[in-house]
Amino acid sequence: MRTSAPGTNRPDLAIASRGLTKRFGGKAAVDAVDLVVPRGSVYGFLGPNGSGKTTTIRMLLGLVRPSAGTSSLLGERIPQGGQIVLPRVGSLVEGPAFHPYLSGPANLQRLDAADLTADPRTARQRIDAALDRVGLLAAAGKRYRAYSLGMRQRLAIAAALLRPRELLVLDEPTNGLDPQGTREVRHLVASLASDGTTVFVSSHLLSEVEQMCTHLGVMRDGRLVAQGSASEVRGGAAPTARVLTEQPTVAAEIMSQLGLSGVEAVPGGVRGAPDGIAPEKIVASLVEGGVGVKEFTVTSPSLEDLFLSLTGEGFDVSD
Repeated sequence: MRTSAPGTNRPDLAIASRGLTKRFGGKAAVDAVDLVVPRGSVYGFLGPNGSGKTTTIRMLLGLVRPSAGTSSLLGERIPQGGQIVLPRVGSLVEGPAFHPYLSGPANLQRLDAADLTADPRTARQRIDAALDRVGLLAAAGKRYRAYSLGMRQRLAIAAALLRPRELLVLDEPTNGLDPQGTREVRHLVASLASDGTTVFVSSHLLSEVEQMCTHLGVMRDGRLVAQGSASEVRGGAAPTARVLTEQPTVAAEIMSQLGLSGVEAVPGGVRGAPDGIAPEKIVASLVEGGVGVKEFTVTSPSLEDLFLSLTGEGFDVSD
């Protein structure tokens, strides 16, 4: 019998939630979150420190019971269907507790032995494959206590890859990695996605999220304030038109009359949101109004700009 929650059992979704809420005392750490994560996507889960990302992930994995709402993984309701679906889900949430005096393979062997659904006859092959995929096979003889922070993070990812997974949930997977290690994780995520695995990744590295994620969700104060494909979410922030001129006062007046919003003076000129007004029309109106246009540009906001507009604060890299 299937245990999917009503409204969250769409076969095209790897993760779905409706009204997912967690309260601690009188405070809602996560407030009515409705996640929609398509199968096969790489979903970037963003938010400043304390926005509720990790608590949401813990509820999705059945590690924390929600105060209200429902959620499902791969069509199975959590926590009721956990035994059915969790063997098909790999996760990295703050990393597992490894034994410091054991090697990487020995640690993975113990984790694998604790999985009653894993075939012990293929353990060595699967452990070597997981280590190779995260670039740790050459360090197989080294004890965990001698690992760098980056190596420890990669071993944690290897633990999530001991078996083929339909869904991989990663909370800050590049934490502690140098630029080369970060690139390797990005390529790994792309490789997993190309194999059909859905990857749900919480990260503070906006540049990495931009390069590897097909879908985005942005949290603020426990609420999901934006969600959709990367193009849809970024399309929600208005582009900016900027003109460089020695006549900023006249330029600002003309741009405001045309209907641009948020018109303001900036060093060397004026900027504002075009709101659908064609760039050629703006330039023509400026020239006709006697404004000397040195340069005119229309730029789309970066992911960092979008994050700032949605959350009202810069991205806290400590989260």
